[in-house]
Amino acid sequence: MLKFVDSHAHIFYAEYSADIDEVMARAAAAGIAGVVCPGTNLETSRESIAATRRFASVRAAVGIHPHEASSADDDVLGEILAISADPGVVAIGEIGLDYHYDFSPRDVQRDVFRKQLGLARQRCLPVIIHTREAEADTLAIVEEVVGADPSWRGRPGADPVARGVFHCFPGDAELAHRVFDLGFYISFPGPLTFPVKPAKPNLMAEVARTAPLDRVLLETDSPYLTPHPHRGKRNEPSYVALIAQRLSELTGRPLEEISKATNANVANLFGLTVS
Repeated sequence: MLKFVDSHAHIFYAEYSADIDEVMARAAAAGIAGVVCPGTNLETSRESIAATRRFASVRAAVGIHPHEASSADDDVLGEILAISADPGVVAIGEIGLDYHYDFSPRDVQRDVFRKQLGLARQRCLPVIIHTREAEADTLAIVEEVVGADPSWRGRPGADPVARGVFHCFPGDAELAHRVFDLGFYISFPGPLTFPVKPAKPNLMAEVARTAPLDRVLLETDSPYLTPHPHRGKRNEPSYVALIAQRLSELTGRPLEEISKATNANVANLFGLTVS
Protein backbone atom coordinates (compact mmCIF):
# COMPACT_ATOMS: atom_id res chain seq x y z
CA MET A 1 0.00 0.00 0.00
CA LEU A 2 1.22 3.50 -0.84
CA LYS A 3 1.85 5.78 2.13
CA PHE A 4 0.94 9.46 2.50
CA VAL A 5 1.12 12.16 5.18
CA ASP A 6 -1.63 14.61 6.03
CA SER A 7 0.48 17.70 6.69
CA HIS A 8 -2.37 19.71 8.26
CA ALA A 9 -5.35 18.36 10.20
CA HIS A 10 -7.04 19.77 13.31
CA ILE A 11 -8.01 16.48 14.94
CA PHE A 12 -8.56 18.14 18.34
CA TYR A 13 -11.78 19.84 17.18
CA ALA A 14 -15.12 18.87 18.69
CA GLU A 15 -16.19 17.33 15.37
CA TYR A 16 -14.03 14.31 16.30
CA SER A 17 -14.83 14.05 20.00
CA ALA A 18 -17.12 11.04 19.55
CA ASP A 19 -15.10 8.94 17.12
CA ILE A 20 -11.46 10.06 16.90
CA ASP A 21 -10.18 6.49 17.33
CA GLU A 22 -12.24 5.35 14.34
CA VAL A 23 -11.10 8.38 12.31
CA MET A 24 -7.45 7.56 12.94
CA ALA A 25 -8.03 3.87 12.22
CA ARG A 26 -9.53 4.77 8.83
CA ALA A 27 -6.53 6.97 8.15
CA ALA A 28 -4.14 4.12 8.87
CA ALA A 29 -6.20 1.78 6.68
CA ALA A 30 -6.00 4.32 3.83
CA GLY A 31 -2.19 4.46 4.06
CA ILE A 32 -1.93 7.72 5.99
CA ALA A 33 1.32 7.16 7.87
CA GLY A 34 1.53 10.54 9.56
CA VAL A 35 -0.57 13.55 10.54
CA VAL A 36 0.66 17.02 11.50
CA CYS A 37 -1.80 18.69 13.85
CA PRO A 38 -1.40 22.49 14.13
CA GLY A 39 -2.77 24.45 17.06
CA THR A 40 -4.70 27.68 16.61
CA ASN A 41 -4.33 29.11 20.13
CA LEU A 42 -2.61 28.14 23.37
CA GLU A 43 -5.31 25.68 24.43
CA THR A 44 -5.47 23.84 21.10
CA SER A 45 -1.69 23.85 20.83
CA ARG A 46 -1.63 21.91 24.10
CA GLU A 47 -4.33 19.62 22.73
CA SER A 48 -2.20 19.01 19.65
CA ILE A 49 0.68 17.92 21.86
CA ALA A 50 -1.70 15.65 23.78
CA ALA A 51 -2.67 14.01 20.48
CA THR A 52 0.95 13.02 19.93
CA ARG A 53 0.77 11.01 23.15
CA ARG A 54 -2.39 9.25 22.06
CA PHE A 55 -1.46 8.47 18.45
CA ALA A 56 2.05 7.47 17.38
CA SER A 57 1.48 8.81 13.86
CA VAL A 58 0.67 12.37 15.01
CA ARG A 59 3.07 15.29 15.32
CA ALA A 60 2.09 18.70 16.71
CA ALA A 61 2.57 22.31 15.71
CA VAL A 62 1.99 25.08 18.23
CA GLY A 63 1.03 28.66 17.52
CA ILE A 64 -1.58 31.41 17.44
CA HIS A 65 -3.83 31.65 14.37
CA PRO A 66 -4.42 35.18 13.06
CA HIS A 67 -8.06 34.94 14.19
CA GLU A 68 -6.72 34.64 17.75
CA ALA A 69 -3.98 37.27 17.48
CA SER A 70 -5.72 39.69 19.85
CA SER A 71 -5.30 37.16 22.66
CA ALA A 72 -1.56 36.67 22.01
CA ASP A 73 0.08 38.85 24.63
CA ASP A 74 3.69 38.29 25.69
CA ASP A 75 2.67 35.75 28.34
CA VAL A 76 0.80 33.64 25.78
CA LEU A 77 3.67 33.80 23.31
CA GLY A 78 6.04 32.86 26.12
CA GLU A 79 3.92 29.76 26.75
CA ILE A 80 3.99 28.90 23.03
CA LEU A 81 7.77 29.13 23.15
CA ALA A 82 7.92 26.91 26.23
CA ILE A 83 5.67 24.14 24.91
CA SER A 84 7.39 24.21 21.51
CA ALA A 85 10.27 22.37 23.23
CA ASP A 86 8.08 19.28 23.57
CA PRO A 87 9.53 16.38 21.53
CA GLY A 88 6.23 15.91 19.72
CA VAL A 89 6.34 19.45 18.27
CA VAL A 90 7.68 19.79 14.72
CA ALA A 91 6.65 23.35 13.78
CA ILE A 92 5.32 26.73 14.88
CA GLY A 93 1.85 27.08 13.46
CA GLU A 94 -0.70 27.80 12.38
CA ILE A 95 0.36 31.44 12.11
CA GLY A 96 -0.07 34.21 9.56
CA LEU A 97 -2.59 36.81 8.39
CA ASP A 98 -6.30 36.65 7.58
CA TYR A 99 -7.87 39.78 6.09
CA HIS A 100 -11.05 37.97 5.00
CA TYR A 101 -12.62 37.84 8.46
CA ASP A 102 -10.47 40.40 10.33
CA PHE A 103 -11.34 38.76 13.66
CA SER A 104 -8.22 40.49 15.00
CA PRO A 105 -7.07 43.97 13.92
CA ARG A 106 -4.65 43.80 11.02
CA ASP A 107 -1.85 45.63 12.79
CA VAL A 108 -2.13 43.17 15.67
CA GLN A 109 -2.09 40.23 13.26
CA ARG A 110 1.08 41.52 11.64
CA ASP A 111 2.80 42.09 14.98
CA VAL A 112 1.93 38.61 16.29
CA PHE A 113 2.98 37.02 13.00
CA ARG A 114 6.40 38.68 13.17
CA LYS A 115 6.84 37.63 16.79
CA GLN A 116 5.97 34.01 16.03
CA LEU A 117 8.37 33.92 13.12
CA GLY A 118 10.92 35.06 15.68
CA LEU A 119 9.95 32.17 17.96
CA ALA A 120 10.46 29.74 15.09
CA ARG A 121 13.90 31.16 14.38
CA GLN A 122 14.78 30.94 18.07
CA ARG A 123 13.66 27.31 18.28
CA CYS A 124 14.98 26.25 14.82
CA LEU A 125 11.52 25.08 13.79
CA PRO A 126 9.70 25.50 10.48
CA VAL A 127 6.47 27.49 10.30
CA ILE A 128 2.99 26.67 9.02
CA ILE A 129 1.56 29.81 7.44
CA HIS A 130 -2.07 30.73 6.93
CA THR A 131 -2.77 33.61 4.55
CA ARG A 132 -6.16 34.67 3.24
CA GLU A 133 -6.68 37.84 1.25
CA ALA A 134 -3.41 39.02 2.79
CA GLU A 135 -0.81 37.56 0.47
CA ALA A 136 1.07 40.82 -0.18
CA ASP A 137 1.57 41.58 3.51
CA THR A 138 2.34 37.95 4.33
CA LEU A 139 5.08 37.79 1.68
CA ALA A 140 6.45 41.17 2.70
CA ILE A 141 6.85 40.06 6.32
CA VAL A 142 8.41 36.73 5.35
CA GLU A 143 10.80 38.49 2.96
CA GLU A 144 11.69 40.93 5.75
CA VAL A 145 12.56 38.06 8.10
CA VAL A 146 14.51 36.11 5.50
CA GLY A 147 16.35 39.26 4.43
CA ALA A 148 17.37 39.99 8.01
CA ASP A 149 18.69 36.45 8.48
CA PRO A 150 19.32 34.62 5.18
CA SER A 151 20.76 31.68 7.10
CA TRP A 152 17.44 31.09 8.85
CA ARG A 153 15.92 27.73 8.18
CA GLY A 154 13.54 25.55 10.10
CA ARG A 155 14.76 22.10 11.05
CA PRO A 156 18.56 21.97 11.20
CA GLY A 157 20.05 20.00 8.34
CA ALA A 158 17.09 20.43 6.01
CA ASP A 159 18.30 20.41 2.41
CA PRO A 160 17.23 22.25 0.38
CA VAL A 161 16.43 25.12 2.75
CA ALA A 162 13.05 24.42 4.32
CA ARG A 163 11.65 27.33 6.31
CA GLY A 164 8.00 26.36 6.31
CA VAL A 165 4.84 25.81 4.30
CA PHE A 166 2.06 28.04 3.01
CA HIS A 167 -0.87 25.77 3.80
CA CYS A 168 -4.02 25.63 1.66
CA PHE A 169 -2.03 27.60 -0.89
CA PRO A 170 -4.28 30.46 -2.07
CA GLY A 171 -2.30 32.07 -4.89
CA ASP A 172 -1.32 31.75 -8.52
CA ALA A 173 1.82 30.30 -10.11
CA GLU A 174 3.71 33.59 -9.80
CA LEU A 175 3.08 33.74 -6.06
CA ALA A 176 3.99 30.08 -5.72
CA HIS A 177 7.41 30.63 -7.24
CA ARG A 178 8.05 33.59 -4.94
CA VAL A 179 7.23 31.26 -2.05
CA PHE A 180 9.60 28.59 -3.39
CA ASP A 181 12.37 31.15 -3.78
CA LEU A 182 12.01 32.04 -0.09
CA GLY A 183 12.58 28.43 0.95
CA PHE A 184 8.95 27.47 1.54
CA TYR A 185 6.68 24.66 0.43
CA ILE A 186 3.03 24.91 -0.58
CA SER A 187 0.36 22.39 0.34
CA PHE A 188 -2.74 21.34 -1.54
CA PRO A 189 -6.04 20.58 0.27
CA GLY A 190 -9.40 19.17 -0.80
CA PRO A 191 -10.39 21.98 -3.22
CA LEU A 192 -7.73 20.63 -5.58
CA THR A 193 -10.24 17.88 -6.35
CA PHE A 194 -13.21 20.13 -7.06
CA PRO A 195 -14.62 19.85 -10.60
CA VAL A 196 -13.64 22.67 -12.92
CA LYS A 197 -16.48 24.85 -14.17
CA PRO A 198 -16.18 27.18 -17.20
CA ALA A 199 -17.21 30.22 -15.16
CA LYS A 200 -15.07 29.23 -12.16
CA PRO A 201 -11.64 27.82 -13.00
CA ASN A 202 -9.75 25.97 -10.28
CA LEU A 203 -6.68 28.15 -9.75
CA MET A 204 -5.24 25.62 -7.33
CA ALA A 205 -5.27 22.98 -10.06
CA GLU A 206 -3.43 25.31 -12.41
CA VAL A 207 -0.70 25.84 -9.81
CA ALA A 208 -0.48 22.10 -9.18
CA ARG A 209 0.25 21.41 -12.85
CA THR A 210 3.43 23.51 -12.78
CA ALA A 211 4.65 23.31 -9.17
CA PRO A 212 7.84 21.26 -8.71
CA LEU A 213 7.08 18.09 -6.78
CA ASP A 214 10.00 18.71 -4.44
CA ARG A 215 8.12 21.73 -3.01
CA VAL A 216 4.63 20.25 -2.56
CA LEU A 217 2.78 18.79 0.43
CA LEU A 218 -0.67 17.26 0.81
CA GLU A 219 -3.21 18.19 3.50
CA THR A 220 -6.86 17.91 4.43
CA ASP A 221 -7.20 20.89 6.81
CA SER A 222 -9.69 18.60 8.58
CA PRO A 223 -12.46 19.04 9.51
CA TYR A 224 -12.75 21.63 6.72
CA LEU A 225 -12.34 21.65 2.91
CA THR A 226 -13.55 18.12 2.28
CA PRO A 227 -12.49 16.78 -1.12
CA HIS A 228 -14.74 15.50 -3.88
CA PRO A 229 -16.77 13.24 -3.76
CA HIS A 230 -17.35 13.80 -0.01
CA ARG A 231 -17.75 17.56 -0.26
CA GLY A 232 -20.26 18.90 2.26
CA LYS A 233 -19.39 16.27 4.86
CA ARG A 234 -16.83 16.33 7.64
CA ASN A 235 -13.29 16.01 6.39
CA GLU A 236 -10.77 13.56 7.88
CA PRO A 237 -7.14 12.54 7.30
CA SER A 238 -7.97 9.39 5.31
CA TYR A 239 -9.16 11.62 2.46
CA VAL A 240 -5.63 12.90 1.76
CA ALA A 241 -5.32 9.90 -0.55
CA LEU A 242 -7.99 11.48 -2.78
CA ILE A 243 -5.94 14.69 -3.00
CA ALA A 244 -2.86 12.67 -3.92
CA GLN A 245 -4.79 10.92 -6.67
CA ARG A 246 -5.95 14.24 -8.10
CA LEU A 247 -2.41 15.63 -8.01
CA SER A 248 -1.29 12.56 -9.93
CA GLU A 249 -3.95 13.18 -12.57
CA LEU A 250 -3.12 16.88 -12.93
CA THR A 251 0.62 16.36 -13.23
CA GLY A 252 0.61 13.15 -15.23
CA ARG A 253 2.92 11.64 -12.59
CA PRO A 254 2.34 8.13 -11.22
CA LEU A 255 0.74 7.98 -7.81
CA GLU A 256 3.84 6.20 -6.54
CA GLU A 257 5.91 9.25 -7.50
CA ILE A 258 3.48 11.58 -5.70
CA SER A 259 3.78 9.45 -2.57
CA LYS A 260 7.57 9.30 -2.69
CA ALA A 261 8.03 13.02 -3.36
CA THR A 262 5.54 14.37 -0.83
CA ASN A 263 6.80 12.01 1.89
CA ALA A 264 10.36 13.15 1.23
CA ASN A 265 9.21 16.76 1.53
CA VAL A 266 7.49 16.09 4.86
CA ALA A 267 10.65 14.42 6.12
CA ASN A 268 12.79 17.37 5.03
CA LEU A 269 10.47 20.01 6.46
CA PHE A 270 9.18 18.38 9.66
CA GLY A 271 11.56 15.48 10.24
CA LEU A 272 8.56 13.13 10.01
CA THR A 273 9.76 10.01 8.21
CA VAL A 274 7.47 7.46 6.60
CA SER A 275 8.45 3.80 6.73
